Amino acid sequence: MITKKMQPLLAILALPLLLGACKKSPTPFPEVSEPYAITHAPGEHFLANYFGINAWSPDGRFVCVLETTFSGRLAEASDTAEIGLVDLEDNCRYIPISKTTCWNFQEAAMFHWLPWEDGLCVFNDCRDGKFVSVLLNWKTGAERILPRPISAVNAAGEWAVSINYARLRLCRPDYGYAGSGQDALASETWPANDGLWLINLKTGEERLLLSVADAKEQMPEITSDDGLAYFCHTIISPDASKVFFLARTVQDFSSQLEKRGYVYAWKTVSFTINTDGTRLHRCFPDGWEGSHFNWKDNETLAVTAKWDGGECWAHTVFTVGEEDNVRHLAPGIMDWDGHCVFSPNGKFISSEGYWNKDGYRSWVLLRLEDEAIISLGRFRVPDEYKEQYSRCDLHARWKSDGSQLAFNSVHEGSRQVYLRDVKWK
Repeated sequence: MITKKMQPLLAILALPLLLGACKKSPTPFPEVSEPYAITHAPGEHFLANYFGINAWSPDGRFVCVLETTFSGRLAEASDTAEIGLVDLEDNCRYIPISKTTCWNFQEAAMFHWLPWEDGLCVFNDCRDGKFVSVLLNWKTGAERILPRPISAVNAAGEWAVSINYARLRLCRPDYGYAGSGQDALASETWPANDGLWLINLKTGEERLLLSVADAKEQMPEITSDDGLAYFCHTIISPDASKVFFLARTVQDFSSQLEKRGYVYAWKTVSFTINTDGTRLHRCFPDGWEGSHFNWKDNETLAVTAKWDGGECWAHTVFTVGEEDNVRHLAPGIMDWDGHCVFSPNGKFISSEGYWNKDGYRSWVLLRLEDEAIISLGRFRVPDEYKEQYSRCDLHARWKSDGSQLAFNSVHEGSRQVYLRDVKWK
């Protein structure tokens, strides 16, 4: 028999059961289909922009790709790639829309869809000997040229960031553009008249948001007489209020080139800056560096960085201005440098990395609320696609409604573009 004196004790004993019954179940992982190719040989194809960047037209019908005729080396100034669209509603019909000589195997031509006009897109090219961005309405053929190449565009397609791709070619050839389309300012360690440019894509108005010299005091020191500082890898927050970017310094630039033929050592700082030019802000302490990145919303970022300044790469998440509370995702499991991209609902991160000793790339999906992980597969990299400058990273990205993932791969023997359908539970 239960007495009145026993009732409080029974209530206490029952509390964990009640809390357990009220606890919300984790968001179910989506079902992700096996990959299927949307491009095919004889040409080689890859998505026309960098990882994480939208590839689908605003109506979801077309996917932007580049078509190339070679691999195994850097793209030179004379090498032309064809820009095309894959029509997902017409048996993946390939539609060529333009050509470009400003491209590479990592960032392609930095193609972006501009949703404020039907059929409008922007990509980089070299016109009249200059690196530029081309606003093309592929349906009408109308073009407008802006005098700087783009490095990032915000979600609404109104604002872009530009960097010096000729200077980037000196330090990271697989991300820069060949030729004399920009002044690399190779004799200037800390250029005061070049850096991050902010461009209004509707009006063409541009301004220098931040010079390399302006960031000098917060960047790693250059002690040699032959060093270079530069900016690279930019991404604009969805509301265009902030830019995340990487800033790097290279010691003994010429001796590195003489020793190995390329720059192999640099130091990195991860920055954010407001697009009104205020609050240049380091994201991490010294030594954490930074590699890959993605905005979740207007305040929160995922960045792969060297945890605690050590040798271990980690997937991190933090809010701008609250970097003291950096979250280390799945320690011991996600401790590698991957292309981290938030799902559109912000509850998952897709990440895929570099090939392992067996020649396979791994791809995972992490649930943020409890850091549970599922595998999205392993993808073989044939030896002929392991050349440094023409390697084929998966570079996955989500469709804006979360219903598909797109990526590049060589696991079937040639460089092609693949989709995976995503079904949410």
